[in-house]
Amino acid sequence: MNLLTAPWLSYRFRDGSEEQLPLTAIANPDVVDFALPRADFHGAAYQFAIGLLQTVLAPQDKDDWHKQYLSPPDEAELAAAFAKVEHAFELNGDSPRFMQDSDPLDAASPVPVSGLLIEAPGGNTLKLNTDHFIKRGIAETLSPEMAALALFTLQINAPSGGQGHRTGLRGGGPLTTLVLPHEDDASLWQKLWLNVQSRESWTYKDPDYHSAELFPWLGKTRISKNKGSDIYAHDVHPLAMFWAMPRRIRLLFEQQEGTCQLSLKACSSVCRQYRTSNYGNNYVGTWLHPLTHYRSNPKKPDEDYLSTKGQPGGIQYKQWHSLSFVDAAEGSHPAQVVQDFLLRKSEYFDVNWGEAPRLWAFGFDMDNMKARGWYNSEFPLIRLEPELRDELLHEIKAMQTLAQEVLWHCRTQIKAAWFDKPADAKGDTSHIDLQFWQRTQNDFFQMVAALLNAPDGRLTPEAAARWLWALSRHARALFDDLALSNLYPDRKMYKKIRARRQLTGWLAGSKRIRQFSQDYRLDTLTEELA
Repeated sequence: MNLLTAPWLSYRFRDGSEEQLPLTAIANPDVVDFALPRADFHGAAYQFAIGLLQTVLAPQDKDDWHKQYLSPPDEAELAAAFAKVEHAFELNGDSPRFMQDSDPLDAASPVPVSGLLIEAPGGNTLKLNTDHFIKRGIAETLSPEMAALALFTLQINAPSGGQGHRTGLRGGGPLTTLVLPHEDDASLWQKLWLNVQSRESWTYKDPDYHSAELFPWLGKTRISKNKGSDIYAHDVHPLAMFWAMPRRIRLLFEQQEGTCQLSLKACSSVCRQYRTSNYGNNYVGTWLHPLTHYRSNPKKPDEDYLSTKGQPGGIQYKQWHSLSFVDAAEGSHPAQVVQDFLLRKSEYFDVNWGEAPRLWAFGFDMDNMKARGWYNSEFPLIRLEPELRDELLHEIKAMQTLAQEVLWHCRTQIKAAWFDKPADAKGDTSHIDLQFWQRTQNDFFQMVAALLNAPDGRLTPEAAARWLWALSRHARALFDDLALSNLYPDRKMYKKIRARRQLTGWLAGSKRIRQFSQDYRLDTLTEELA
């Protein structure tokens, strides 16, 4: 099966129907999205298509980019572009196999194909029978289409996998950040093309489509058991970041009728097992993958950049400014596609605040080899006026800092209401943070909208008061919901009431709140804002 010519991906059309078609369907203006059974596969499909378009169809400059954004190539033109790399996208057979080791790995014992899924229970978990929340048997039989997506998803997100099983080029479970049009029903082509950079904004030499420096499976794996076998960014073509292959894998297909346990579709060929070996390609040093946010140490510029990963609590607006805007002082480097949009492409999108394009961030929250969760968030993506950029960023970060302080006191008092000794309490309380960020998000972006309309890049007293009031209101409501909402008699109600008084007192008259009120001249307001 060739991934560039076979109808292996499913698409959602504007009328809500779904159909399995070749990859050239991304140029169909009536196709609005992929239609896939898993969120991580959905994100992987975007990265696959964006990487392919960047590899074979990168525009020459921003005007060329804009022309193709408005008038995409037809499916025949797209097929001709894809034909240049068809030889690298065969999933099975005797030729080089997509994202698979050139060695058949015959010495390795076959393992269940469900092991390709990042959240699947490992061998020791199955042996100890501790697969309580994520059960075994979730994907014992896969169609070639789902096996290909599972393989690609693992290679681009690969977490640590035991001795010598290498992590992905961006580290295990990286966050991916993409730019989307404001309209949810925009064509899939526009959603993908927004994340393709011109050769003017991203300069690199013309790729050799038959080279392992671009597609590593076209050559032998660089076995990384010994010193000197690491792969640095200067060792390969820059586009190879889309096609990095850290894991040594060979899919095993059986020519027989079956039903895929993920897509629930009948198939004439199935994949139940694969072979794998350790010490695959080991990507080290600084890699600036164009779809990922990175952090650096401003005090130690020689240190490697680190990709941003998913963390407990999800992707919230407290990270919005970091994912959107370059901040050298903090060592924050948004994804290249985000920077490219704000610097070069945003001029083509003359829109109001309510019509801004979207920043889409998604990825796994990994604890070494264990997947704790999958997060997916969208935020407005706006361009800050250059002359006020520093002032606006300073103000946004100050408002986020205030929110974090309010959350800290809210969480502290909730724990004081729950436990006799809050400092000794153990367990995951990230759901408190998650609820707080979700409840206050709309108010945050209303505050940002007011800030952007302020003439001097500073919140007016009215806008600052609304933000403070929103934080206080949501903190009190969250405390009440989590600590006071039980309907049964509570002998320790006095402790909960005391905790609520502590929270209310801090919100009403603490030194921090008084300073905020003074800084933003809230005493000049003549009427209470609700």
